[in-house]
Amino acid sequence: MNAHISDGFASSAGGRFAMVSTLPPTACGLATFGAALSRGLELRPGVEVEGIRVMDGPANENHIDATGGSHGVDEARPTHLWHVADHRSLFETVDRIDQLDGVFLQHEYGIFGPNDGDVVLDLLDRIDVPSVTTLHTVPLTATANQRRILEGVVDGSTASITMTMSARTRLVENYDVDPAKVFTIPHGATIPAGIGHVEPRPYQLLTWGLLGPGKGIEWVIEAIAHIKDVHPEIRYVVAGATHPKVLARDGEAYRDSLIDLAHELGVGDRVVFDPRYRTLDELNDLILQSELVVLPYDSPDQITSGVLVDAVSAGRPVVATDFPHANELSRSGAVRVAPRRNSLGLARSIDQILGSRSTRVFMRQAARRLAPQHSWQSVARSYLRVMRAGRQAPRRQLTS
Repeated sequence: MNAHISDGFASSAGGRFAMVSTLPPTACGLATFGAALSRGLELRPGVEVEGIRVMDGPANENHIDATGGSHGVDEARPTHLWHVADHRSLFETVDRIDQLDGVFLQHEYGIFGPNDGDVVLDLLDRIDVPSVTTLHTVPLTATANQRRILEGVVDGSTASITMTMSARTRLVENYDVDPAKVFTIPHGATIPAGIGHVEPRPYQLLTWGLLGPGKGIEWVIEAIAHIKDVHPEIRYVVAGATHPKVLARDGEAYRDSLIDLAHELGVGDRVVFDPRYRTLDELNDLILQSELVVLPYDSPDQITSGVLVDAVSAGRPVVATDFPHANELSRSGAVRVAPRRNSLGLARSIDQILGSRSTRVFMRQAARRLAPQHSWQSVARSYLRVMRAGRQAPRRQLTS
């Protein structure tokens, strides 16, 4: 059973809180998430958020974020840098957090340095204020060290947040954690709810975000080759830069291989790769011009997807491969789930939606009904409920 906090915690007291995440201009979904949640929290009366930016390498002030655009740091918000490889920086960060009323921490194995980022356990062990930790990854098959760290993060936090019920179920059934400390709050949407009323181009498909292996773009290209004669006007836009870590390791090899594949299959003129910078408004326009958003991820471990939430919030029908977040939202009718790594399955789903205007209208309406729960203001309000419960009883267990 999901754990809940009553609305009585939602309103009155403000507070000063830390947000521990990568934060812009770092190029990752956690940076976008942490910044957006901070802005949502600061919409509440009397709430201030100080960014604690996690650094596991040299700073780069010109990263491109996960939306495919580039966002600068909010200079009005103080930002402390935590260099995770520097032990002295850990103590400075603990001191900084303990001057505040609580901390919201974004957990992902890849951001806290070596050994699966186990330094995060040192941070949680040393701080004296309530901590609410968002779990961005709950591995289906974890290594022994990953399991130790995730269980330690939940144990060391006042409360932990999963963004889907399937992630919570996976966590409490497969890991040694206290279920009463685990809450579910939806992922927020960067795209404002209610904008999806423009009639899109009927055969434009869209995938956006940082590009790299595992995104499954090749399966969509193959799917388009299967249905190009049935839908001769089909156009597939892949928007977003190559992930900086992929770019540093492999250059544009993945993108180039996709371009080559499209030409080999005779759909080179129907697949558009657009890596250019986009503001949020420009991204909104691109989404609205598209009839269908396609999320062809390869991994079943994708417990949450910000792009999926943004697409639904914008009122776009979605075809997604079989991963937990997509399965959860598919019950609403807004998302059609197709098999992973299966171009014929993707082709069948895309064809069924593009071939039926009534299906597209139904899926758009279902998406819009989901949108309000994903507004950052609503999401932030739920985070504050959990935090305030912890502040009232930091030494006792939160109850469901």
